[in-house]
Amino acid sequence: MSERLRKAREAYDRGDMEATREAHTPEAIAHEEEHKLEEGKYLGDMVYGAIDGIVTTFAIVSGVVGASLPTSVILVLGFANLLADGLSMGVGNYLGTKSELDFQRRERDREAWEVDNIPEGERQEIREIYARKGFNGGVLDSVVEVITSDREVWIDTMMVEELNIIEEQKSPMKAGAATYIAFIGAGLIPLVSYLLASVLNIPENQLFLFAVILTAVTIFAVGSARSMIITKRWYAAGLEMLLVGGLTAIVSYYIGHILSSIVGAA
Repeated sequence: MSERLRKAREAYDRGDMEATREAHTPEAIAHEEEHKLEEGKYLGDMVYGAIDGIVTTFAIVSGVVGASLPTSVILVLGFANLLADGLSMGVGNYLGTKSELDFQRRERDREAWEVDNIPEGERQEIREIYARKGFNGGVLDSVVEVITSDREVWIDTMMVEELNIIEEQKSPMKAGAATYIAFIGAGLIPLVSYLLASVLNIPENQLFLFAVILTAVTIFAVGSARSMIITKRWYAAGLEMLLVGGLTAIVSYYIGHILSSIVGAA
């Protein structure tokens, strides 16, 4: 997302008409960043990896506590989830991103071949696309002529207007790594109080309370970060994620408690 677009979205969310006008001045548009920052490409991968990591790990902690199992079980299952589920998410994102980019590449190659080999058919498609947008007569002829005079612009236009594909330059390896690292980092939070119990002198009966507080704060923070990639206010995104994480923890806790009672009774 360009800096100008980010400011425009923030202004819209605040209802700030003056800031909206500033984001649409000729000067602002002329100096707009044309490319995303490298790290910005993977923000979504990191946010969703972190959300999944902290929610699933906390669900495990809640389930084990609900079942009244030892702290050692929390650590074993928690780290097993971090390493296995995190790797699964990272690999899944890598494969998904790679498949999407491969698909985009094949479609671009096909459009390029059609432009080179059946230009009249492709030119007619451009004409029909812009005719449906309301262009006609000499204006339509001019639009078609301008677009088809530049091969790359022609192909870009077909990708977006005909196929609804907005191409993105992204590394599948970096996308997968961003997901995995964020999953591990956020997923460690619910385990911190159990890992540092002896160092911090936290009473055993308060470990879960500390885990709840740390997890709630982190879930809200990570959920708020979603506002950078979705059209939702930061506090609404944070509260929504906190609610989802809380419900997951409650369900996991009582499932563990119920299963423990059943197994104990048996």
